[in-house]
Amino acid sequence: MKRVFIVAGIIVLTVILKGLTYGDGDWQYWNTESIKVNLKENVGVYVEEEFRFGDGISKFYYQHSQIQLNFKINNWFTLAQAYRQIFELYTKSGTDDDWFTEYRAMLNGTIKWKWRDFKFKDRVRVAYRMFDIKKDEVWRFRNKLTIQTPWKWTSLNINPWIAEEIFLEEKKGIYRNRFYMGIKLKLMKHLEGDIFYLWQTTEKGNHWIDYNIFGTKIKVVF
Repeated sequence: MKRVFIVAGIIVLTVILKGLTYGDGDWQYWNTESIKVNLKENVGVYVEEEFRFGDGISKFYYQHSQIQLNFKINNWFTLAQAYRQIFELYTKSGTDDDWFTEYRAMLNGTIKWKWRDFKFKDRVRVAYRMFDIKKDEVWRFRNKLTIQTPWKWTSLNINPWIAEEIFLEEKKGIYRNRFYMGIKLKLMKHLEGDIFYLWQTTEKGNHWIDYNIFGTKIKVVF
């Protein structure tokens, strides 16, 4: 399994060098802050804020707020209902930049299992997307598979992980893919962190656009 992470690291390095050499793809920074509270044994609430900076990490273009109720059905399956409100910068050739709002209702189903101390998590998300601009309301499906290693280093419990996520939307089909590679950190008793690299490819017209994203996450857990 260590070979898998070595190969993944080579792929990420190749993408980074390609971006540095040829300027193919925008460099971005995404930051997420969240709090998770268990209301009772099998029910919890999760609140999240995310901010994204693009155009070479020079321009703030996206922010979302999310609230979610988690229902732990058993040890391997969790169901969650969520609502996310998004504010995103709209840029069109020949016009000034403007902000639009998206209202997104979501249902998540997450399956968890273990193999030889490796933890697997497969999250399926169905979302209905609504906009305050002239844009069709659409259904979107996302599937994210995460593999968390058993390795933990230093007093911060540095824990490597990788993930792959596909996006499918009505009228578009599969149009986006994300590959993640990162580490989890235990910063304090109730404070967790994530540092990751994300390579996102999105189909636009007849070609694919790459984003190279450096991300951080801070989560308070009670």
